[in-house]
Amino acid sequence: MRNLPKPIPPAVVEAVEEIVRVYRSLPPRPSIEEVEAAMAVIKSSTAAEELRIEEVGRVERPPDVPEELFLVLQEVKKSLVQLQSHEQRREALYVVELDKRLQVFDELIQRASKLVSSEESDGGAEDEGKKASFDVVVPKIDKVLIKEEEDEKEGELDGPKGLVNVPSVSPLKSEVPSSGGDADKFTLIQVARLIETTAKNGTEVLNLQDKLMDQVEWLPLSLGKLKDITELDLSENRIMALPSTIGSLRFLTKLDIHSNQLINLPNSFGELSSLVDLDLHANQLKSLPALFGNLTNLANLDLSSNRLSVLPEMFGNLTKLRTLNVETNELEELPNTIGSCTSLVELRLDFNQLEALPEVIGRLECLEVLTLHYNRIKGLPTTMASLCRLKELAVSFNELESIPESLCFVTGLVKLDVGRNFCDLRTLPRSIGNLEMLQELDISNNQIRILPESFQFLSKLRVFHADETPLEVPPREVVKLGAQVREN
Repeated sequence: MRNLPKPIPPAVVEAVEEIVRVYRSLPPRPSIEEVEAAMAVIKSSTAAEELRIEEVGRVERPPDVPEELFLVLQEVKKSLVQLQSHEQRREALYVVELDKRLQVFDELIQRASKLVSSEESDGGAEDEGKKASFDVVVPKIDKVLIKEEEDEKEGELDGPKGLVNVPSVSPLKSEVPSSGGDADKFTLIQVARLIETTAKNGTEVLNLQDKLMDQVEWLPLSLGKLKDITELDLSENRIMALPSTIGSLRFLTKLDIHSNQLINLPNSFGELSSLVDLDLHANQLKSLPALFGNLTNLANLDLSSNRLSVLPEMFGNLTKLRTLNVETNELEELPNTIGSCTSLVELRLDFNQLEALPEVIGRLECLEVLTLHYNRIKGLPTTMASLCRLKELAVSFNELESIPESLCFVTGLVKLDVGRNFCDLRTLPRSIGNLEMLQELDISNNQIRILPESFQFLSKLRVFHADETPLEVPPREVVKLGAQVREN
């Protein structure tokens, strides 16, 4: 006679069901990417904190501020940096700790599964009714159950802070959608997670323009994992520092970081040797790294609206550079090596402190546009006669005393603005009539009284501004009439 199976006690079934209920009530498990992102944030935060504290320490005391008060101010700033770093680490530490805690539950589930399996093998076949309810949970108390339960919870439950799902991305392009407002922006740990996901997907284009929370002032070291990235847009955020690992993005051809709060660039920035387009305008850069000249593939560079007082000597290595914008900085001179940037087509130097241009400017034979508004230029180098392709020259709001006759050899010039040099500019070059292609001329707010005889040969001149200029020969009325006739 066969032994009857030993039924599983109801208490055992109840215990197993309670275990599963507890497991199902747990918060969603962080993904591998989230855990890696959190660890990257923790690893990076200390270095970023030290860097920011060093920046605070380098600030000099204003003469009118008492030393003791200044020290208190410094301590307040340092304490704020530490508090902000603590807040950012707290989120990352939560993710790492949560993952560890859930691993403990995994082990307990596995132990329960082994115990139940052992109970079943001892008991053999069991009551059908009881087995039906038992089968719902007991056979699934393993890794399959864990995965299924996590999938369910991802769709049904809101994750804890920092575990927001990054939208799925194309293998080649990732443009994070946003409907506007801070609620749609990324925290530091979410940025780190996006980096992990982007790196694993082999994404080539990543757009984070105005996508970061204001508290995100630095990026994690894991940024260097974006080995396949070719275009990266970090513009219109509040980033103060880039990680040294950015130099690992060897395939990066386009980088846009405009409108942030960058104070300097890491030395490794010079390793981005594939860069073609670089936009750094509207930051707080005071200098460029010494190896900036290694970016030899640069074609378009925007450094406007920063605090640069000098350009590095290695700037001359940028021989493929076509457009350079350094408007609104604090430049007092250009390096002589600028003469080696022979591919330059457009050079914008407005709103600086330049007193002169180097003679080597004449080597830029491809130059078509040169603007120098609002500087302290007193004279133009005679070598500008070699700028045979120059079409636009703007030197308004300077201290220009004269225009060299040699400029009249630049016969392709279409637009010339020497207005608003006020008391300094008194004459035009006698050979100005050689500028046979000239269409626009502005000599407003100067002390020019007589136009050269060759002025009559400017047959293509359409626009002539001479406001607040005491012209005597020819009379202002005639000049004004002539300008109206040409404009009509």
